[in-house]
Amino acid sequence: MNVLFLCTGNSARSIMAECYLNHVAQGRMCAFSAGIFPTGRVNPNALETLRRHGVPAQNVRSKNWDEFATSEAPRMDLIITVCNNAAGEICPVWPGAPLKAHWSMPDPVDAAMFDSVFGTIRQAIDRLLDVEIKGEGAQV
Repeated sequence: MNVLFLCTGNSARSIMAECYLNHVAQGRMCAFSAGIFPTGRVNPNALETLRRHGVPAQNVRSKNWDEFATSEAPRMDLIITVCNNAAGEICPVWPGAPLKAHWSMPDPVDAAMFDSVFGTIRQAIDRLLDVEIKGEGAQV
């Protein structure tokens, strides 16, 4: 199952979600991330937070969601917006008509917020994996 995490800048929340899901899914799911208006850089506080929690973040980059709306892109099964701005945008027509969900995550505007936001992301992803493993029809 391929999962795309979307946010506005693709510099923190969606990057942390991508890295954490890839770390814990053990090949059952493959995560990607993108932004509506990508900043072009990954927030150093996001990288430091991932490092402190033992989550690898090699080769992550801030990218535009257009990369995933083409026929050449990996087919997405689930698209999750992790910020309210991204949830309100008119999304591209995604190939394959993936499922969509919204997880409202606060923007970690300062270094002190990153652990809290990462904890919320971790809980949501752990629930997603639990649903996927059990095959229950629960809401993501």
